[in-house]
Amino acid sequence: MLFSVTRFTTRFGARRAALAVLLNAALLSGVQAAAAAPVDTAPTTYSDAAALGKLMFFDASLSASGKMSCASCHSPSHAYGPPNGLAAQLGGADMRSQGTRAVPSLRYVLNRTPIWSHPQAASLSERLSETDNAPMGGFGWDGRFNKLHDQASFPLFNPNEMANKDPDAVLAKLQRTPYAARFKEVFGQNIFADPTKAFTQAMYAIERFELEDPSFRPYTSKFDYYLDGKVQLTAQELRGKKLFDNPAGGNCASCHIDQPGVNGAHPLFTDFNFQALGVPRNAELRANADPKYFDMGLCGPIRTDQSSDKTNCGLFKSVSLRNTATRHVFFHNGRFHTLKDALRFYVQRDTNPAKWYPKDAHGKVDKFNDLPVALRVNVDTTDEPLTRKAGERPVWSEQDIDDVAAFLTTLNDDYVLNAKRSR
Repeated sequence: MLFSVTRFTTRFGARRAALAVLLNAALLSGVQAAAAAPVDTAPTTYSDAAALGKLMFFDASLSASGKMSCASCHSPSHAYGPPNGLAAQLGGADMRSQGTRAVPSLRYVLNRTPIWSHPQAASLSERLSETDNAPMGGFGWDGRFNKLHDQASFPLFNPNEMANKDPDAVLAKLQRTPYAARFKEVFGQNIFADPTKAFTQAMYAIERFELEDPSFRPYTSKFDYYLDGKVQLTAQELRGKKLFDNPAGGNCASCHIDQPGVNGAHPLFTDFNFQALGVPRNAELRANADPKYFDMGLCGPIRTDQSSDKTNCGLFKSVSLRNTATRHVFFHNGRFHTLKDALRFYVQRDTNPAKWYPKDAHGKVDKFNDLPVALRVNVDTTDEPLTRKAGERPVWSEQDIDDVAAFLTTLNDDYVLNAKRSR
């Protein structure tokens, strides 16, 4: 096979500092500088469009079932992530159709996600070398959306989610809402006479809500207060951070950057990059009952424009780890349901593969079984701690895993800061 994971994994050392600067500087102009500022406790003042967008975000009547809204999967009380531990949420016209991926959180990344890019060298030999650039950016597990309004429209028509037939079906529902008159006041009394424009404005309204509401980026975790010198981390949390940062150990910070940006912006704990981790196949997903079905991330089946580049197969975005300790579903396919199990897999994937993967018909461990055999070469086996061999000692002990989990808990929002705790 001509392609190799090297192009994606050996890139980190040479460009890590430059990437951190890129991601924490003004990526989308203007909004970022305010993003890391302390949250104003005063009532939020929305633009007219954002106020409408908020109503739409929470409006289940815009779905075919009448029971699903954006907030059904992206719950504000769950860091705009899923409100449960289902591997994939249920939706559709009858609320019985299952999606194919776990729901990621919308918190923190919406106003700082760079556009999708994958600049490549001119020659094939250079593209297959470590000098090639890795794909990065875009919204969703596969980065297929560059605009928030495009990302917002996808669930409206996904048959496993809000399941509308077309934009006209959405607009028909929108015109029956209590806020339809307000929609016309903001966008024009004749707005619904032009369905294309009306739908565009509706998606724009949701985008404005997501960008204007500070609850999408509160920066109220213990770690944020630690960076501001307002609180100290415990000895266990500091040990966890050291293990998290160690490039010869967990090496988590190589993708989940935890250093402030050059402009002082607090880190998002993601570099928006893509990688293949070889997460085990999840039998909880109904789609996986078909042995020929594979979710291959960048190269399909949902995203199709990158499918010709087979080195993209199996790659999913490195998501932000903020609020990850509040979740009950992990990785793109929802394979794990506790934070510590997700951490165990990460450091024990190669040292104890039989613990995570089934055996094939010949009794051999079927490692990386959620990808076709020919594409398993894309899985990262170059970056620490994914370089280990079966039988070797994992880089983390159970105590280490406890410590890293304690550190990650400091990324949960709504930490109560007071004088007694600060002392």
